[in-house]
Amino acid sequence: MNGNGGWQVEFPGTIDAMGAPEPNEHALALTDELKYWVAFDEPQYDTAGEGPYRKAQIWGRYLKPAGES
Repeated sequence: MNGNGGWQVEFPGTIDAMGAPEPNEHALALTDELKYWVAFDEPQYDTAGEGPYRKAQIWGRYLKPAGES
């Protein structure tokens, strides 16, 4: 994942195949942006210090393929 997207650090995870991508209808979403359920490799804390979370819905703009910097 890149940017902070509401998370304290950048971290690896896997898009959950059981949850289909959903349209992001938030006022700040990009046109046609999707949200994905992502399972984290390690539990994570959000920028408010809440967590740890093992899975969350992440906006498409904050995702990047593994190995990409």
